[in-house]
Amino acid sequence: TNCLTTAWRLFKHMSEEQQRYEKQLIFEHPAFAKLCQQLLRDSRRMTRGDLVFSLHAVVNLGVPQNTLLVQTLLRVCQEKLNQLDNRCVSVLATTLSGMDKDKNVSALQAGLQLLVEQRISSIKDIFILQNLMKCMGKDVPVFLKKKLEMAVLKEIDHLTFPNALRVFLALVAMNYCSYPILTACSKKIQENVHDVPFRQLILILEACHTLQYRNVKLFSALADYVNSTACLWDKRQIVLFLSACEALGFQPSELMEIFAEKLTEDPEFLNLKNLLIVLRVYSRLNYVPRVQKHRFFETLQSSLNKYLPQISDTELLKATYSLCILGYLPHQALDELLQKDSKDELILSDDLYKEQKEMMLRCVKTCMELDSPSFTKPAFVVTEDSSSLVSLSLRKAQEALIELLGDENMFRRNVQLPYKYHVDFEIRMDSEGKKVLPITATDDHPDPSVQRLALLFVPLSTFCMGTTHPQGKLAMKKRHLNKLGYHVILIQNRKFQEMTNEDAVEFLKGKIYLENTSSSSEATVQDNN
Repeated sequence: TNCLTTAWRLFKHMSEEQQRYEKQLIFEHPAFAKLCQQLLRDSRRMTRGDLVFSLHAVVNLGVPQNTLLVQTLLRVCQEKLNQLDNRCVSVLATTLSGMDKDKNVSALQAGLQLLVEQRISSIKDIFILQNLMKCMGKDVPVFLKKKLEMAVLKEIDHLTFPNALRVFLALVAMNYCSYPILTACSKKIQENVHDVPFRQLILILEACHTLQYRNVKLFSALADYVNSTACLWDKRQIVLFLSACEALGFQPSELMEIFAEKLTEDPEFLNLKNLLIVLRVYSRLNYVPRVQKHRFFETLQSSLNKYLPQISDTELLKATYSLCILGYLPHQALDELLQKDSKDELILSDDLYKEQKEMMLRCVKTCMELDSPSFTKPAFVVTEDSSSLVSLSLRKAQEALIELLGDENMFRRNVQLPYKYHVDFEIRMDSEGKKVLPITATDDHPDPSVQRLALLFVPLSTFCMGTTHPQGKLAMKKRHLNKLGYHVILIQNRKFQEMTNEDAVEFLKGKIYLENTSSSSEATVQDNN
């Protein structure tokens, strides 16, 4: 056992190439065959620790699973399963998690699950608990996941920083979101954030995304740490971190500002893959640098132009779409895109992502028209009411507007605008924004002094996490509605639904009468931070 485990400890720290070479040397060595034969003969006389550690070493050194040696060790482990202490159970769980399913592995895993269920209350070591969570995986019954959760919570006061990281990631392996455990682990990670290796930073963010765990304090602490040590990180590492933040919908604004400066100073590191990630991150999180905005866009456009001869049609569409969402028109890339579209090369009839690509192309063409410097605000926008009925999620808003304004004729619902834009409710006010005008009085003879308000009730997911900062697509819609002459009021529908009827009326009153003071141009500036 000592010989095998020592070989494994040396082996696991080698590179893949070294491992292949050393594995060949080990398997060809005459002493290794003798060692395996001795292990096979003595397996039933070995102590429980030697048995489990020998199986672990043999499997990880690459001895094929279908050999007599491995299958014999699996059967002996089944026979001695009840004799194993908690540490041996943990090691055995680790070994089995890396093996293919076969008759002996499945039988041993089933027995191990029953054993853990019986012993769970006696296991006090968080390291062993997290390892069992990780190795038993997502197929464990929910009741056992809850038992493992309660066992960890009993020992949570003794949680160390290294174990906090392990437990955090073990929950992902088990596909189980335990808010009490995640919160405790998050606090420990925040306290020791300067000791978190970079790879672990990414794994933590990816774990939160997988478990749909949203903790703005944790994300801010990680982002502040990377921001404060940005000079130590490779730019490609920062790209990976920003990409993980983007998946969560979290905007680390200070880090994005610093990275934009680094990018404009040295754009050569941007290969096509990183360029597409950067474009996606900044567009979805709707971040335009406060300093050197134009240079930032020019750098991205220049990098994109460099890859135009080799970029795929889909990548070209994604890249131009991202820049257009931010309100920037990359002319050379757009020319290339439109040429491909005119030849019907861009979207094929049997494309799996046809609808998504058509939506992106439609957005690009809308941006080319509305964000063009030559576009002027129309004197009158043709609109139509798509339906007199509102969806269930908007009924509360409709009732509150009737209560506030006194009549259904004081607003429009489900308004369909050009460019396939839709407004939940439209209200018209006098030039001073103090009086709401009846819809019928302003329909036939459009008055340029009349203000149009567009009320959009949107999901929380359309904002950057923990803020009222709209994400890219919503910011683009708001910008375009401004261009069409609307003052846009964004309302988080979930929070609105949680209000009492009286509070809902007061809330809308404040939004319509008190906040309706900024001009369209000011709103556009706010969209760009």
